Amino acid sequence: MNFFLKGLLLIFFAASISSCGGGDEKKERGKLKIGEKKETKKDDTKKEENANYDLTNKGVGPVSSVTLGETIDQTMAAEGAKIYKTKCTACHKIGQKFIGPPPNGVLDRRSPEWIMNMILDPEGMVKNDPDAKALFLEFNGSPMANQSLTEEEARKILEYFRTLDKL
Repeated sequence: MNFFLKGLLLIFFAASISSCGGGDEKKERGKLKIGEKKETKKDDTKKEENANYDLTNKGVGPVSSVTLGETIDQTMAAEGAKIYKTKCTACHKIGQKFIGPPPNGVLDRRSPEWIMNMILDPEGMVKNDPDAKALFLEFNGSPMANQSLTEEEARKILEYFRTLDKL
C-alpha cells in the first residue's frame, strides 16, 4: 500500500475515534452503582494541591444559576447515569484521563453552571471561555461533541456527577 493510502486510512481512523458520539454502548467491566466507590490503581483526576480553580466562573451559555440540594437526588442521578452512559463514555472515563477529562471530582474544579454550559454548548464554551479553551488545548485539540441535550438532561448528568465526587 502506498504512503498516500496509508495516510488517508490513518486520518479516517483518527476522525472516527475522536467523534465522541455515542449511540453504541460498550461493555464495561464491573458496573458501578450510583454512590458506590470504585477502586482505581491511579487516579488521574488528582491535581497539584495548590492548583487554583475558579469556581466562580459560570461559563458562557444559557445556564446562569444552578441550585444543588443538600442531598443527592438519587432518581435524577440514576437518569443522569443512563444519559452519561449512552452519550459520554466514548470520550470520558471515570477515574482517568481519556479523550476528555474524567467526570469524577469535576465539582471541585468547575462550577455547576460551567459544567452544564459545557455540556449544552461545548463549541461556544471553547470559543468564549478561557477555562474551556485551556481544556481543549490540554486534550490535544479534541473538541467535545455537542450531544444536543436539553437543560433538564444536562442537570441530570450534573446530579450523577455529584455521586462520583465520593470516588
